[in-house]
Amino acid sequence: MVRTGGHRRLIGSFLLFAFASLLTQSALAQRRTAKLVDYVNPFIGTGGHGHTYPGAVLPFGMVQLSPDTRVTGWDSCSGYHYSDDVIYGFSHTHLSGTGVPDYNDILFAPTVGEAYLEPKTGEDAMRGYASHFSHRNEVARPGYYAVLLDDEKIKVELTATMRVGLHRYTFPDTDRANIIVDLRHRDKVLDSMLRVVGPARIEGYRRSQSWARDQIVYFVAEFSKPFKEFGIALDGRILAGAREARGADVRAFFRFDARHDEPILVRVAISAVDLDGARRNLAAELNHWDFERVRRDAERAWERELSRIIVRGGTREQLIDFYTAMYHLMLAPNVFMDVDGRYRGRDFKIHTARDYTHYTVFSLWDTFRAAHPLFTIIDQRRTRDFIRTFLAQYEQVGRLPVWELAANETDTMIGYHAVSVIADAAVKGIAGFDWEEAFEAMKQSAERDARGLAAYRQRGYVAIEDDRESVSKTLEYAYDDWCIAQMARLLGRDDDHRRYLERARYYRNLFDRETGFMRPRKRDGSWLTPFDPREVSAHYTEANAWQYTFFVPQDIGGLIELMGGPERFELKLDELFTTESKLTGRELPDITGLIGQYAHGNEPSHHIAYLYDYVGRPWKAQARVHQIMTELYKPTPDGLSGNEDCGQMSAWYIFSAAGFYPVTPGSKTYAIGSPLFEEVTFNLENGRRFTIRARNVSARRIYIRSATLNGRPYSRPFITHDDLMRGGTLVLTMSDRPSRWGTKEAPFSRIERP
Repeated sequence: MVRTGGHRRLIGSFLLFAFASLLTQSALAQRRTAKLVDYVNPFIGTGGHGHTYPGAVLPFGMVQLSPDTRVTGWDSCSGYHYSDDVIYGFSHTHLSGTGVPDYNDILFAPTVGEAYLEPKTGEDAMRGYASHFSHRNEVARPGYYAVLLDDEKIKVELTATMRVGLHRYTFPDTDRANIIVDLRHRDKVLDSMLRVVGPARIEGYRRSQSWARDQIVYFVAEFSKPFKEFGIALDGRILAGAREARGADVRAFFRFDARHDEPILVRVAISAVDLDGARRNLAAELNHWDFERVRRDAERAWERELSRIIVRGGTREQLIDFYTAMYHLMLAPNVFMDVDGRYRGRDFKIHTARDYTHYTVFSLWDTFRAAHPLFTIIDQRRTRDFIRTFLAQYEQVGRLPVWELAANETDTMIGYHAVSVIADAAVKGIAGFDWEEAFEAMKQSAERDARGLAAYRQRGYVAIEDDRESVSKTLEYAYDDWCIAQMARLLGRDDDHRRYLERARYYRNLFDRETGFMRPRKRDGSWLTPFDPREVSAHYTEANAWQYTFFVPQDIGGLIELMGGPERFELKLDELFTTESKLTGRELPDITGLIGQYAHGNEPSHHIAYLYDYVGRPWKAQARVHQIMTELYKPTPDGLSGNEDCGQMSAWYIFSAAGFYPVTPGSKTYAIGSPLFEEVTFNLENGRRFTIRARNVSARRIYIRSATLNGRPYSRPFITHDDLMRGGTLVLTMSDRPSRWGTKEAPFSRIERP
């Protein structure tokens, strides 16, 4: 029987804890503190369709220890949605902002009383291990999460190291405190095992199938005190006297005496390699029970990473948006190797990383646009390791990643954008990987016959009879081929340079001069009719003709020419932003954040506002970028206009708030927009600093009137990567009126025949 006195003490202590946290947050609302972590709100993006999670994780951490509130539906991708009021438990892997659900492996759930191994469902609110909760009693900070489970008044706190999750459960005064371990939770289980190996230690694994077709997680868990009773169930039946079970439905409970307000801690290490790997990870990273020490270490790790960019000025809301974007940027890719360097490769064999860190979760269709270019500025060391991971996968299975997840190639989305990440790093002078091998791998991606590539090479475009999403594939293949050409140029491969540069012009084969759009085309050369540029169809990837017509980042000058020159191109951009937002055709939840037909909630639109710089109208870029930043980013759970997409949505905001953007990854040029803050300083790995200072900036003063770079007048609406790496200061004097600044020289983006 549960004693009520313990209940009162626990509730009172937790409410004091929650109230203190709210006071802290209120204080942050009124003044700037010294800690950057205080501006991070992990709940941003957990509502709407942001698909983020609020749990405990280190920068790029292998463990993402977070609550699970739903297991099915599109908005279950991260396992948590802010609109929910029930927590099933706390699992150790989560995806940030993806559009397909997976992970949520190895669920732990604390309960009191009878140990139910099924979660609560439907009307049966009395039986099961899930619990209601309130956001009033929930706290999330970088590296820390806490919540009060209302049904049984259990206080839950979570923190993490790189490969180990640490739970702290404070139960009411009871001798029947349970911790449920559910290996069936979430996706289809192919095989699993749980074994009791000591009075306070268990271990096992879970092999499952979802987005990743064959994912395996090994785990070792230690409790801070011996359990007095336990039971292991297979296929819903407790196995009498069993210390081990294996199958597709393995669950267990572990019971403790938790009287006298003594918290029970659990440390859980994971590995994708084997149980020995999980054991070594636990021994190396967490050989003590000091929860507050782990929490402090996690916070310090986040503070170091966030300090790569220091912001001064701005409103409280803008600071929260900015540093939460930095936080989300650094949630992926994730470390995917044990402390001894071993990892599971794309061939599913075990390899050892030599002198680099191996990663997983490469959402490249999203992140090649801004997230990876941002890493080339603030984290070149990890950029090298990302590319070395790409090349390790190429060596193992003969392919660069497209959308790799937990040693599985999902082949989600289109293009072969690993080549963009590689070319962008190489053009910017980032060494530390084998350029020759990288170039051969890049060419292999372009010479495959899958996904319409054979037709693209033969005909110069993907026809509607050849493959789905034919327009988008043609445009993205052409851009990727331009990236390969840049690498060929660096290596002195003249024949390859000419060949891929010619292919980079294939986008022209789908431009219909009559309508002014990139239009689906048949094998016989005729256009698809009828044609509606607003239609969301199978010929475009999560978009329509309005959005994809402007995806020619490698040859913006050529696209301007196709459209009839700068004035007509400008009018087309104006029309994009001002035309009716109504879409026709298929309904896709990805196409959100609409301003006219511009869709900020999905990636194909992300560079478009900056295209005004390329036709001598930078003040229009400044106005649109400011509008997007202020209207489509909010410090609220539904504050993102679309999926976070592993850092891409956040990278756009970080770049744009600083005042510039990489329209063409693979070049050194960044287009200038409208800075949001008085000062943004990039602390570079070479020991230098680059600062952008915006004089007189305000909600109304969004236009650049004049500029200086390192004290000298500066009139270009762009800066270069070399400018950044040399360090210095770009001063932008802001005004509430458009000016002629930046109109005399446009950024260069033009394919010139060699």
